[in-house]
Amino acid sequence: MARQPKVSREVVLLGWVSFFNDVSSEMIYPLVPMFLVVVLGATATSIGWVEGFAQAVVALLSAWAGWHSDRLRRRVPYVRIGYGFPVIGKVILAFAVAWPMVLVGRAVDRVGNGLRSSPSDALIADATTPETRGRAFGFHRMMDSAGAVLGVVLSALLVGFLSLDGEAPFRVIFGISAVLGLAAVGFTFLLREPTSAPVAAGITHASTAFSTRYWSVLAVLLVFSLANSSDTFLLLRAQQVGLPPWAVVLAYAVFSLVYMVVSYPAGILSDRVGRWPLLIAGWLLYAGVYAVFGLVGATGIWPLLAIYGVYMALTDGVAKALLADVAPRDRRGLALGIYYMGIAVTTLISSVVTGMLWDQAGAAAALQLGSILTLGALVLTFVIRPWRTSP
Repeated sequence: MARQPKVSREVVLLGWVSFFNDVSSEMIYPLVPMFLVVVLGATATSIGWVEGFAQAVVALLSAWAGWHSDRLRRRVPYVRIGYGFPVIGKVILAFAVAWPMVLVGRAVDRVGNGLRSSPSDALIADATTPETRGRAFGFHRMMDSAGAVLGVVLSALLVGFLSLDGEAPFRVIFGISAVLGLAAVGFTFLLREPTSAPVAAGITHASTAFSTRYWSVLAVLLVFSLANSSDTFLLLRAQQVGLPPWAVVLAYAVFSLVYMVVSYPAGILSDRVGRWPLLIAGWLLYAGVYAVFGLVGATGIWPLLAIYGVYMALTDGVAKALLADVAPRDRRGLALGIYYMGIAVTTLISSVVTGMLWDQAGAAAALQLGSILTLGALVLTFVIRPWRTSP
């Protein structure tokens, strides 16, 4: 049997950075909708603005951070600073007394996300070849979701121990998450810049211009993103159908666990059979989940969130690996930054529209709109057929 390629040191370290960051972030993520609605009296439209504005901050920073890291030929400083900002954002959440303060806290968190995301993914791409890139991104997604699993389990234990009666337990959990976020920052000090980027056999130089294949892949990914509102709405729906806070957190843990288990095999499979079959399968799963999520009761939430975890595993890391495949080697930071910027803008639009429709027509209509738009994006994908010009 052929020897399986190893994941590089920098990819492993970035995996641990992401692991501890997600322990910190995901232990509060399923609680934020309840904190906004129950404690601060926000509406679904307000949630749409909070999540959408947070993504807009990413839009303003991602392309710049990617471009600047390309220009300086350094990724690590952006990664280090980018994982420091979320700690500050969580402290703001712990002291929030009105939903605009939550917006500020989420914006600060997203500042860090915007600074680190494209340089971090470019660092992974720099440390891999096209033959191992899906594996590397799959490993990173696996570590990220493993942290999410631990984070939501810790959250569930804290919710059960503290009981979300009043605002104090929320603030205590937010504060604990900020402290845990410091571990992620610590691991960034072990990272170092790759001395040179590995290249595939037969490639001796890299172009610095974005090709038609990059723009066609990007266009398809962004069209789908218009259908993809914040996952916060799924958690809000879980609460509305009667799941208690601890059950909402555990249901989110099911999603994260499935995401963790499937991510690495999905990345390896994308190296062997190509990226597009996995992306299309994932988008079909997304359309199915959103079509029925607003119609089922409490029992149906659990299997749907598990299926949603499969969708994420099939698409998240695979999409980034695909973009790294088709981007010039010396401009990967900017290429991925443009992607994050576009995702932020489309998520802002989708989240605000979903929130407004939720308030006006109900959860089922808002979520089914995402399913319909996804099917439209799939039709467009088969019309454009971007795989004809992509590796």
